[in-house]
Amino acid sequence: MFTIEEYDYDLPEDLIAQVPAGARDQSRLLVTDRGNESLSDHFFSDLPGLLKPGDLLVVNNTKVIPARIYGRKESGGEIELLILNQGESNHPAPNVRWALLKASKRPKIGGRLLFDYGVTGKVEDLNEDGLTLIAFEGPVSIDTFLEKYGSMPLPPYIKRNRADERRSMDRERYQTIFSQRKGAVAAPTAGLHFTKNLAQALKEAGIPMVSLTLHVGHGTFRPVRVQDIREHYLGEESYLITPNTARAVNMAKREKRRVIAVGTTVVRTLESAIGPYGEIKAGKGKTGLLIAPGFRFQVVDGLITNFHLPKSSLLFLVSAFSGRKLCKSAYARAVKKRYRFYSYGDAMLIL
Repeated sequence: MFTIEEYDYDLPEDLIAQVPAGARDQSRLLVTDRGNESLSDHFFSDLPGLLKPGDLLVVNNTKVIPARIYGRKESGGEIELLILNQGESNHPAPNVRWALLKASKRPKIGGRLLFDYGVTGKVEDLNEDGLTLIAFEGPVSIDTFLEKYGSMPLPPYIKRNRADERRSMDRERYQTIFSQRKGAVAAPTAGLHFTKNLAQALKEAGIPMVSLTLHVGHGTFRPVRVQDIREHYLGEESYLITPNTARAVNMAKREKRRVIAVGTTVVRTLESAIGPYGEIKAGKGKTGLLIAPGFRFQVVDGLITNFHLPKSSLLFLVSAFSGRKLCKSAYARAVKKRYRFYSYGDAMLIL
């Protein structure tokens, strides 16, 4: 149950979605019922009829920063950067940021980096995790530069190059309709399937919705390099739960109504924010919670989630929530019926 090999599966490469569904809510939805261990096929637009009046949906309203930029070293070699610690850099200078840097050869401390529109960077430090600390200079701040000229930080299995025309589409479709608070370097992908019309249909069906914020960091997708999955280090991510959301979740639990998490980020936030009396605490915090089989869920009763990579911490969480056997069956069915996988792919509803 805890060895990494148990979380591997075979996936045909052509099932890795490179673009989203034509309409957000026309993604397919695999419903996984833990009570009778059944699986059924639907579309995401069917969601209002699959939930019960009184169910509480909790979504993540983080907003993805277009944090990927391209440039070159002073020596001429091309580079690609993913800028991190969005909006919460601990460095006293706001234009100094840690970044994941991709290059044929890692630059040295003191090396200069050149970008479009007169923006330059100087390598200040290198750390053991492969991160590079860069001091940016130019006619605009690094935040303004990213907003104007950055690309969405799509995961590497979605293939894009610098000239790909689909990058403009990504700016809209790799962002949920709930996005409000800037800070993520990856989308909370379960929320990508919602439309304003679907949100209204849920409201009319008596299914309320509240939001919280967890800024998805690059650690969520850090490869698992340990044999025992319980030893994997996830890294901390910042979250915010408003008093209104805390009240709504606590009331739902008291009234025995189901709390449905839209995405693994919501699960980790809610299960991290339990106070000494078993209620959700409002406020800011950080979570590095790794959820694996054997975890005792205290808040979440249902989960909407995409299909995740083999041997990933996200798959550990889904396996913990659905049960390992049922999770395996669901993924096998999804492959057989040619569901689309990963960030731009289809979804599961686990109840």
